[in-house]
Amino acid sequence: MREYIIDNEWVSLSQLDEIITSGAEVKLGENAKEVIIKCRTYLDEKVRNHDKLIYGVNTGFGSLCNTAISSDDLEKLQRNLVLSHACGTGEEVPLKLVKRMLLLKVIGLSHGHSGAQLATIERLLYFYNNDILPVVFQQGSLGASGDLAPLAHMSLPLLGEGDVYVNGKREHSHAVLERLGLEPIALRSKEGLALLNGTQFMSAYGSFSVSSAYQLWNNFNLIGGLSLEAFDGRLNPFQANVNEIRKQHGQIEVAKIMRQNLKGSEMIQREKEHVQDPYSFRCIPQVHGASLDAIKHSADILEREINAVTDNPTVFPDEDDIVSAGNFHGQPLAITMDFLAIALAELGSISERRVYKLISGTRGLPAFLVAEPGLNSGFMIPQYTAASVVSQNKQLCMPASVDTIDSSNGQEDHVSMGANAATKLYRVIENCYTIQGIELLNAAQAMDFREEKSSETIESLRSTYRKRVPFINEDTFLQPLIAQSVEFVKNLD
Repeated sequence: MREYIIDNEWVSLSQLDEIITSGAEVKLGENAKEVIIKCRTYLDEKVRNHDKLIYGVNTGFGSLCNTAISSDDLEKLQRNLVLSHACGTGEEVPLKLVKRMLLLKVIGLSHGHSGAQLATIERLLYFYNNDILPVVFQQGSLGASGDLAPLAHMSLPLLGEGDVYVNGKREHSHAVLERLGLEPIALRSKEGLALLNGTQFMSAYGSFSVSSAYQLWNNFNLIGGLSLEAFDGRLNPFQANVNEIRKQHGQIEVAKIMRQNLKGSEMIQREKEHVQDPYSFRCIPQVHGASLDAIKHSADILEREINAVTDNPTVFPDEDDIVSAGNFHGQPLAITMDFLAIALAELGSISERRVYKLISGTRGLPAFLVAEPGLNSGFMIPQYTAASVVSQNKQLCMPASVDTIDSSNGQEDHVSMGANAATKLYRVIENCYTIQGIELLNAAQAMDFREEKSSETIESLRSTYRKRVPFINEDTFLQPLIAQSVEFVKNLD
């Protein structure tokens, strides 16, 4: 089995995806172990030799920050924190994202500024490597003070509490630990806070969403090219000169990709009767390009975050300093995920408009892309479906980051709502795959009415797709074909 060592080196988003998708076993490096032990030793000595109140170490939490806790109760304090904060509700977090949360929490704690025990971090890694995945719920985090409720649920199995999935079966974690011969972790001072304070719920959704965004963007360029060909569109809007004078990087890149994808096409080179195309075709560089710029910005923010220390208080052994601050505040992620949701929703929006044009019965195509319209409704209603999903995306793009609600008796008086931004973004992504599948269904159907061939790239897409989804001669049950089309685009390289 492949191994990946976490040793306080920068982890790129692409590396994170590779670690997860490759199934590599993840281990802590010697440098990471050293700083983890050093920080824990410093914190133990600090608690043992000083009477000063240190937030979350020998005090209560939130608005109880000035309530002292006796040294005899510090372990119970941390256990109580995890138990009391496990208040999640709603749908369960997809297991692929729970696994990502575990890995991101290990990366965050490995920097040696959190005070977690080596045994605690290695148990999280054990869960990750052996697919022992805690049951976590989507609702409950305000995206500040850390993702408290989701991370509490993620942490419960360390204590032998809560449920986990093992080999697809849901079990109580105590039974799983007992079967594996593992003792529950006894949390030491500050460890509950180290586990619960942090942005790993938001970061798991956000990092996954960036990867999905790049795939969606690539797919929309390719499928948009097939739609352009099927609609008998023009190549002029993708010329280098007209796009380069706009100076927008994403636009220039999209135009270049479209030219490459259409290179050698018979269809694009044939004489055109029309002098101009609708915006949904002509403005692909401008719209898809703007979304690319937003995706790249989002990737920068998320990559910084997964390499950050985001719990509180933060421990600096070399400086003999323990700082209570606000690195858990999710505002950078909340704003970014709202931005990314808008960028992806726009890709879906312009895609649906291309579908609308393809079924319009213009440019030599039959109405609703069926040979006998009237007797057959053809592809009339898939466009309705796409329009419905696009409309939902617009509703989901109401930014979560502009909201805040006081919590903890006003001590936590501004929150990011980044967790809601994260789950909304995930829904937008799923919706975009649906819209994309519907565009491909329509574009392939329309292109099959053309005599000319497209480029090698576009024809390869069409022929591969036709092995999964057939040409429709007359009305048939379309939902299964839409589902197959969506599954196809999700697995499109």
